[in-house]
Order: sequence, then structure tokens, then C-alpha cells
Amino acid sequence: MAGLNFDKKEIEELIDKIVTRTMRMDMTWDWPCGVAYYGISKAYEATGNKKYLDMMKERIDELMELGLPAWTVNTCAMGHCLITLYDATKEEKYWDVVMSKVDYLRNHAQRFGDSVLQHTVSENNDFPEQAWADTLFMAAFFLLRVGVKLENEEIINDALNQYYWHIRYLQNPATGLWYHGYDNIAKNHMSGFYWGRANAWAAYTMSQVGVVLPKCYLYPAYLDIVGSLNEQLAALKLVQTENGLWRTILDDEESYEEISASCGIAAAMLTNGNPLHIRFINQTLRGLRAHISEDGRVLDVSGGTAVMRDRDGYRKISKDWIQGWGQGLALAFYAGVLD
Repeated sequence: MAGLNFDKKEIEELIDKIVTRTMRMDMTWDWPCGVAYYGISKAYEATGNKKYLDMMKERIDELMELGLPAWTVNTCAMGHCLITLYDATKEEKYWDVVMSKVDYLRNHAQRFGDSVLQHTVSENNDFPEQAWADTLFMAAFFLLRVGVKLENEEIINDALNQYYWHIRYLQNPATGLWYHGYDNIAKNHMSGFYWGRANAWAAYTMSQVGVVLPKCYLYPAYLDIVGSLNEQLAALKLVQTENGLWRTILDDEESYEEISASCGIAAAMLTNGNPLHIRFINQTLRGLRAHISEDGRVLDVSGGTAVMRDRDGYRKISKDWIQGWGQGLALAFYAGVLD
């Protein structure tokens, strides 16, 4: 993307530090690991450094030998790195697990309304008839990638249907920003805040559709995705802080700057490729560096966040600890810069 201001060697060094620190984490087969290893997969693709693939493969093999959990929407996030491992190694065991996740999402996962995936984090009915922006990364984007690889129009259209309805449920057309969740039973957005990471999940995964899906312009739902993303990014640039970051509640100046959301949003801007966004991406590049420790820990990443009851619920989520999603979204952003 012309106009980006960065030092290639510095970015490669940062990626190496973040990958190395990420692999020191004892993450199990769930969404934190899924997002983290997605980031490592993107780092491998952007740099060609086989060390990243080998480290990830060794850990995935260990986790598979120990036994896999029951599938949920969140555990399906691990499918992203399995696609990368299968592409690189052609070992069928990775693709078998990918397809078991697809079978779960297509035939067993809880749905509501127009076949919309209900967000699930366990085998229980955790959030009856609730749509969360998180589902787009954990499930819809994953389904799209598999559908494209298999040239399976049913899977592709199921994935696009998830995007279509999550846009309808979660984006405020008056502001362009996304709510965290929607309760189809109560017909409301619960506490109704524009949570930063929810907007990152939405923006990043929508930006990837045109990259992943061949002849995307032939799918009517893609036009909704393009329109939604353009509206969202135009709104997001207006709430970027002077440090080039975004807050955990986007339009709340008393909320802290949150790094996973910032990386996901800036990565979406990179992929979308609008030249009017270059200066906002450059501001993120400058601001982000202060939040990467010398040993590769991505700092100031909010902990796992449900749809909280009130504003303080979001403001008080701890940002003191290393998180897989912070590592992964930072890697996705830096890999996007190299691309």
C-alpha cells in the first residue's frame, strides 16, 4: 500500500519477537489460541519463515494427541491455523479436524432466525438467540475459507449469510459503528455499547471476504459486506485517538486505549486499501510500538469480554495480562504491513 511509513527490518524483528513470545504461552484448544495461531499463520505467509510453521505444528500435534474438546463457535477459531498447516504439509489429519468443525457448524451448532449462528463458548446454551460480532472471526470467516477451498457454494453462501445477518443485527446505520451483541429474544443490543474489539472482529473479517472469495462481485451478499465495511471504516477513523489507537468503548473518552481492537481495525484498513486511510494506518504504526514489550508481549489488551451490563463493565476489564488474541491481531496487522 503506497504511502505507508515503516522499516521492513524492524517489522520483521517485531514479528519474530511476538511469535516467539506467543509460543511460550500454554494455550489450549480454544479461541485465544485460535486467534494467536491465525496471527502466526499470517506471519509465516508474510515472511516465509518456516520456523513459525514448525513451532506451530509441533504444538498443534501435541494438543491433538492430548485430545480435542467438544466443538463450540469459539473452539472453531482453531480451524484457521489448521487450514494453513494442511496447505503447507498436506497431512490429512489437519483437514479431518477442519471438516469436523465444518460439520459441527453446519449441522449441529445452535442457530436462530434466518439460520444465524448463536454465539457459543461451551456446550451449554450460554447466550440464547444472541448474535455476537466475535462469531464472524471464529466461524463465518472460517466457513468461508473452507467453502472456497472446496468450491462448495452451499458452505460459501452459509458463511455469507452469517455476515449478512450480523450486519443487520449489529451495525448501527446511523453511526456506522457496530454493537457488541444482539439479543433476538429481547430484540435489543443489551447494554448497547460500541465495543472496540467487536468492531475489529467485524472490520477485519469483512475486509478479508474480497481477498478470499473469487469473483466476489457475483455474490449479492458481498455488496452488503462492502457497503457495511466502507461505512464502518469511515466512522472508525473519526474515533481514532491522537496516539493512533482505538478505545475499548470507541466513543467514550474515559475508556482506555485497547491494542487488540486497534490492531484489528488498522489491519482492516490495510486490506481494504482506501488511500484516504493511509494516514490513520501510519498513526497506528507509530502508536503501536510503545505497546510491544522487548520480549514480544503485546501490552494493554483487554481480557475476555462478554456483553457487559454497563459502561463500567467494559472500562474495568483488566488489560494487565498477555492474551492470545492480542498477540494474534498484532501479528495479523504487522503481516498485513509486510504484504
